[in-house]
Amino acid sequence: MSSNVGLSTPRGSGTSGYVQRNAAFIKPRATGYGQPYPPVSGANSASERGGGFTQRVPDRQILEHDRRRAVEVRVMELREELEEANERVEDAAPQEKGAGRDMPPPPPPSKKQFKSYQVHELAEAKIEESERLRRALGIREDRETGEISGRRRRD
Repeated sequence: MSSNVGLSTPRGSGTSGYVQRNAAFIKPRATGYGQPYPPVSGANSASERGGGFTQRVPDRQILEHDRRRAVEVRVMELREELEEANERVEDAAPQEKGAGRDMPPPPPPSKKQFKSYQVHELAEAKIEESERLRRALGIREDRETGEISGRRRRD
């Protein structure tokens, strides 16, 4: 056979030795697809692009919509609980209106709990994590990448 593909000789194998491609094979998706950070293509890619790391900013409207939707879900759960307790839904309407304000906000999900499609939540969590790390290490907010803190750069 040519190109070292398949059997070296079909003799005794019960086949003709013809090699064909697997039509059922599905190529895996590119790694990092759907994540808020562009894939890095090489060791010197930051210098080739002309800049360093730029953090992706989450869309505030999408995040606000998700938060409002979570409050709506909690209100509907409260409504279902009241219906199960055989209370009239009309009597529960004033309770529902205040339920969104009275309920404590849900705890922020950890990074492990994000789904692959929650790129804005992941980006927001990453920004918060970077901010906590910056404050813990005492790094100034206006510091440029590569700038040496506390002393002058030697030329």
